[in-house]
Amino acid sequence: MLPDEDQARAEVVVIIEESDEDTYSWVRAIRAQSKADPAPRCVLVTDDFRAVNPLIAVECGVAAVLPREGLRATRLVQAILAVHSGVAFLPPAMQGELLTELARMRRDVLEPNGLTMSGLGARERDVLRLLAEGMGTDEIAAELSYSERTVKYVLHGLMARYNLHTRAHAVAYAMRAGVV
Repeated sequence: MLPDEDQARAEVVVIIEESDEDTYSWVRAIRAQSKADPAPRCVLVTDDFRAVNPLIAVECGVAAVLPREGLRATRLVQAILAVHSGVAFLPPAMQGELLTELARMRRDVLEPNGLTMSGLGARERDVLRLLAEGMGTDEIAAELSYSERTVKYVLHGLMARYNLHTRAHAVAYAMRAGVV
């Protein structure tokens, strides 16, 4: 428990209540008012797992969901420490639901718009792949049947969007994102 004046600096927030739309509104408000950077992640303790929408919960910053009934202090502390270190602490069934929702989102939203989970479009992926192979702008343009100006435009847009400073930085980003 923190005094009101310290709550805005909390890194992990524990919410103990039934899960519903009000819970998510409350979590969003806590994160919006937070002075912590990044915004605090939340541990939700509830009796009704069926009411927890995993995708909405994760979007709101919920990183752990625990059953209220029979919850021991050691388990709660374990979840808080895991969440603080960046690890999610979700029941296996909820993890499965989350993966199903992500697959649906990829299939129904991202792929029809030429995007992947990394947020990169097909053109950006192609340019980055060839850049990672060591090709220059002229070679990439020839390989993809683009103008050199188009290749530069694609790279500039990508680098500006993700705050990448060099082409090497862009390739490193693509590797971390699993694109290359």
